[in-house]
Amino acid sequence: MSDSRPGIPADRYVERLARCREAIAARGFAALLIGVGPDLRYLTGFVGEPMERLTLLVIPDVGPVRFVVPHLEATKAAATPLVAAGAADVVPFGETDDVAARVAGLLAGPETHARSSAGSLARGPIGLSDRLWAMHVLQLQRALPGRQFEPASMALRDLRQIKDADEARLLHLAAQAADRTMDAIAAGTLVGRTEAEVGREIRGRLIDEGHDLADFAIVGSGPNGAAPHHDASDRMIAAGEPVVLDLGGTLAGYGSDTTRTIWVAGEAGIAPEPEFQRVYDVVRAAQAAATTAVKPGVRAEEVDAAARHVIAAAGYGEFFTHRVGHGIGLETHEDPYMVSGNATPLRPGMAFSVEPGIYLPGRWGVRLENIVVCTDAGADVLNRSSLDLRVVRG
Repeated sequence: MSDSRPGIPADRYVERLARCREAIAARGFAALLIGVGPDLRYLTGFVGEPMERLTLLVIPDVGPVRFVVPHLEATKAAATPLVAAGAADVVPFGETDDVAARVAGLLAGPETHARSSAGSLARGPIGLSDRLWAMHVLQLQRALPGRQFEPASMALRDLRQIKDADEARLLHLAAQAADRTMDAIAAGTLVGRTEAEVGREIRGRLIDEGHDLADFAIVGSGPNGAAPHHDASDRMIAAGEPVVLDLGGTLAGYGSDTTRTIWVAGEAGIAPEPEFQRVYDVVRAAQAAATTAVKPGVRAEEVDAAARHVIAAAGYGEFFTHRVGHGIGLETHEDPYMVSGNATPLRPGMAFSVEPGIYLPGRWGVRLENIVVCTDAGADVLNRSSLDLRVVRG
C-alpha cells in the first residue's frame, strides 16, 4: 500500500460550507447545529465519537461559524480543514461550563441583535444533525425555549447524496479493496471453519487492503444465509452448501459494501442443487435488471421494482424481503434509498447499492450486491468481482 492516504482536498470543505449556507437560506433555517457524526465530518473533516461532552458546529444563516468543542478537543478541531482555512472559529469550553447556554448565547450574540426584528433567527427553525444524542437535544431545548427544531438533513441531504469526483474516487478505492478481500476469502479455505473465524479474517483483510474500519462481515452458511443480516456464529461451514458473504467498511471515511454468494463443493466436489442454481440465476438476472434501470431521472423506486419484477415472475416474490438498495458515502446506509414509495429522481453523482436477494427459511439464501454511481450514461458499477457462481473446493 502507498504511504500517502487518499482523502478530500482541504479547499473542498470551504465549498461545502458555502453550499450548506445556501441550503440554510433556501430552507428558511435560522441556523444548523451539527454534532459529531457524518454531517460534521462532511462539513469540517472532523472525525470523532459522540460522547457526553457536546461538540457542535454552529452555522447561523448569517454571521460567523463557530466550532464549539471541549477544551481537550480544541487542538484537534483547530487542525480540521475548515478551521485551518479560516472559515470557522474554535470556541472551547471547560468541564463545568453550561455549553448549551453557551450555544444559545452565540445564536443571540451581537451579530443577531444587529438584525431587524424580522431577521430569520427570530422566525426560522433550528436544524439539528440527525445523530445528535437525545441528552444534548434536551439541553438545547431548555437553553432555547420556544424555538422550533427540525432535522438538519433537510438542508444537507441534497448536498451529501450527490458525490463529487473526489468522493466517487474514494468509493471506487473502497470497492476495489472490498473486491480483493472477497476474492481472497472465496479462494481460501472455508470447509471446517466457523463463520466467526471467517468473519475475523474478512475484517483483517479489509484493514490490510487500506480500510480505516472493517464495519461488518456477514458470513451466512447453509440455513443461516436465509437471514439477510445474520451475525457470524460458531456454526461450522460444511461441504455441499452455499455461503453468503457480505462485507464492508470505510476507506478515508467512505464506505464499501459488497455481497457474493458462493457454493462450497468441498473435496468431494458436491455440485449445487438444482433449485439453488435456479435461484442464483434469478437473483443475478434481478441484479442486472436493476443495474440497467439506473439512469438520471429514473425514480429510486423504479430500480427496486426492476429487480422485484424479475424475482416475482420467477415465483419467489415473497422471499425477497428487503429494499433493493441504499445510498452509501460517509455512511453505509444513507440517502437515496431504492425502495417502493421513494419517488426521488436519480441524479448523476448518487451512489447506492443494488442488492436483490432470495431467502428460503431453513434452507439457504442468495444475495448479490454491487455499489453503483449514477452517471449521465447510466450505472458506473464500482465492484468488479465476478458475479458468476463460484463453486469452491476449499
